Amino acid sequence: MAKNLVIVESPAKAKTIEKFLGADFQVESSYGHIADLPSKEIGVDVENGFKPRYEVSPDKKALVSKLKTLSKNAEMVWLASDEDREGEAISWHLAEELKLDSKKTKRIVFHEITKSAILKAIDNPREIDYNLVNAQQARRVLDRLVGYELSPVLWRKVKGGLSAGRVQSVAVRLIVEREREIQDFKSVATYSITAEFINEAGKSFKAKLPKNFGTKKEAEDFLNKNAGSIYKVSDLETKPTRKSPAAPFTTSTLQQEAARKLYLPVGITMQLAQRLYEAGLITYMRTDSVNLSQEAMGAAKAEIITSYGEQFSKPRTFANKSKGAQEAHEAIRPTDMSRHTVNIDRDQARLYELIWKRTLASQMSDAELERTNVKIEANNHSELFSATGEVLLFEGFLKVYLEGHDDDEEEQEGMLPAMKVGERLQNSYITATERYSRPSARYTEASLVKKLEELGIGRPSTYAPTISTIINRNYVEKGNLEGQERNYTQLTLVSGKVSEKQLKENTGSDKGKLVPTDIGIIVTDFLVKNFGNILDYNFTAKVEQDFDEIAEGNVNWAKMMQEFYSHFHPNVKEVEANAERESGERILGKDPKTGRQVSVRLGKFGPMAQIGEPEDDDKLFASLRTEQNIGSITLEEALNLFLLPKNLGIYKGEEVEVNNGRFGPYVRFGKVFISLPKGEDPLDVTMDRAKELVDEKLKADAPIAHYKNEGVQKGVGRFGPFIKWNGLFINVSKKYNFDNLSQSDIETLIEEKLQKDIDKVLQNWPEEGIVIEKARWGRSVITKGKIKIELSKDVDAASLTLAQVQEMIEKKTPKKAVKKTVAKTIVKKPAAKKTAAKKK
Repeated sequence: MAKNLVIVESPAKAKTIEKFLGADFQVESSYGHIADLPSKEIGVDVENGFKPRYEVSPDKKALVSKLKTLSKNAEMVWLASDEDREGEAISWHLAEELKLDSKKTKRIVFHEITKSAILKAIDNPREIDYNLVNAQQARRVLDRLVGYELSPVLWRKVKGGLSAGRVQSVAVRLIVEREREIQDFKSVATYSITAEFINEAGKSFKAKLPKNFGTKKEAEDFLNKNAGSIYKVSDLETKPTRKSPAAPFTTSTLQQEAARKLYLPVGITMQLAQRLYEAGLITYMRTDSVNLSQEAMGAAKAEIITSYGEQFSKPRTFANKSKGAQEAHEAIRPTDMSRHTVNIDRDQARLYELIWKRTLASQMSDAELERTNVKIEANNHSELFSATGEVLLFEGFLKVYLEGHDDDEEEQEGMLPAMKVGERLQNSYITATERYSRPSARYTEASLVKKLEELGIGRPSTYAPTISTIINRNYVEKGNLEGQERNYTQLTLVSGKVSEKQLKENTGSDKGKLVPTDIGIIVTDFLVKNFGNILDYNFTAKVEQDFDEIAEGNVNWAKMMQEFYSHFHPNVKEVEANAERESGERILGKDPKTGRQVSVRLGKFGPMAQIGEPEDDDKLFASLRTEQNIGSITLEEALNLFLLPKNLGIYKGEEVEVNNGRFGPYVRFGKVFISLPKGEDPLDVTMDRAKELVDEKLKADAPIAHYKNEGVQKGVGRFGPFIKWNGLFINVSKKYNFDNLSQSDIETLIEEKLQKDIDKVLQNWPEEGIVIEKARWGRSVITKGKIKIELSKDVDAASLTLAQVQEMIEKKTPKKAVKKTVAKTIVKKPAAKKTAAKKK
């Protein structure tokens, strides 16, 4: 038994640290938090200082028991969780739940997982910082209060199953408001002027007119004015300029830059960075700081001089713009500056290289440039053309890295040919191109992170889970519209004559952008209307500042909670009692056939159109299509929905129908449903087209072989080629020729799959319908019907008893309210009969 027990959060981190410590140290993982607020109740005593009630989850009890035993037998316990507020709270929970003796417990922190950093931490232990713990508790409790009190209001006033959150709801509000800006934006067309000139040395370059023309006639008149014009350089200015490197990465700037340069979602970036940190390759990845330690700056300087030369080195420090930065006092950087690349998983390697380049560039010399501005005049009008160019005189940091930008239309200025004032220029052509003004772009994950940071909302560690939450809860979705073609005009002056041509451009694409759903818009409108302070940007930022003050020990967290709750709770009760239900209803007009009202609103199963007044018994309903939304659908589009389902006739003895469903438009062939290809309008589908789709489906579903009298089908899905047999989907690896699978191949694939499924089962209680199986990444999972409980790696699933498993399932099983519902229904039916009898 080791004298020293070190407890960290993750097993990967434990493995790395264990390499640096001797035989007297045993490193174990807590697998994150070992205790949290209960999942089925609020877990906060609002009457007694907002005291939270923490509990150990069932899947962590075996782990806690193991850590208790190890800690009792150790001479010293070292709590080595991360250095931020969450990490401090993990150490506190460990101390509380393991009942650690303070005399033999030490808290250590480090910014990087290297031998020198770990040994330095061991030499400089400290106690648990309760100010940081209180800041984490304040955030957790406040978010629990907001979520648990607001969500039931949404269930009653909007739709069941919804949720609200302090940061997530504000993030959705930003996206909704941007969408409304786009919908309300009135695009204006203007004509921009570009000309190509040739100097006396025969070198060509382009210049622009600094102003646009509002109409086609004005642009055409200007071009005609230039027919036969003589041009010369009227002014030429050359001046030196410099570009400085960006600061090293913080969490948010890493998320933004990885999205721009590597096209990585924010959540994936954080997962990759976590692995790099745990492997000891980079420093701690949750930080607001742009500082580098003196040791890191020295290492960067040495590497720059070695790799690029003395003239490329310029050590510099950067100031934090973020107020109340996280407790990690260093930017994200490599732990070894001399390591340019790492030979690991491709995405991790790409992210590491990005971090290495950014860090090194931040300590390099400015890039030196020469900027030239040229003015060009005509002999017969006063408008001046201008051209700007840059010449790179010294690369400096650009040798390694250039920061990306969200504006993908930003043009790099090129080099201009040598010219002098008064020099005659020949004109090759002048174009006047129609250009439409554009609204602000929809948010990407990266630009949303940037906006949240600018407003002071949330913290680096919250951005990734916030974005995944609002997408998973269907408040926001990633756009998939390709946009639509738009014609624009281009006028060209060549050899004194103006010609015109029509060109096309794509507009309105939202691919990969964050787009609010109908439910996201309706929930946001309801919350803004009834809980304006919770969704107020300044209020949300002020809360973050309060958390920072608690972390500094300047504010009592329970007092801050009381001040918040004394206003929040009465507001909730008032809204519960008085607010009207919100369905996002829009009245579109009248049905020309019946004269009845046509409206759209949120229904039980999603957005829907309705013909008839709310009180009508014979209302007609139709679901909106996936690409339609309540805010923008027109009367004509809504009426078209009622043309479905459309019966096309009989084919091969089965009824053929085209309709629109929850997952998009489809053709129904008897009991077979066939999705329409993307972009195909169900109203345009003819019987001939339906037959094509049916034949394709039947051909695709036809058995390619048989095994034990069951047909075998094949197809290609999200995860590649597969065969399907007896309800089993079996992936086909590249070692097989998928286009020419033999009977032997098919039998081998099925038998291997069946054996693999048998080997996965650790325990099975068929009478109870309970199975424990191996899961991914060394974990295991308990399954009973629709209930699934994932167990952590440290749980020995093979040794669990039936009683222990049933206890876990019981805690996971939702409390049913079915009896109450049935009772209400039974009461209502006789009442309805009595009413009917009275009417008779």
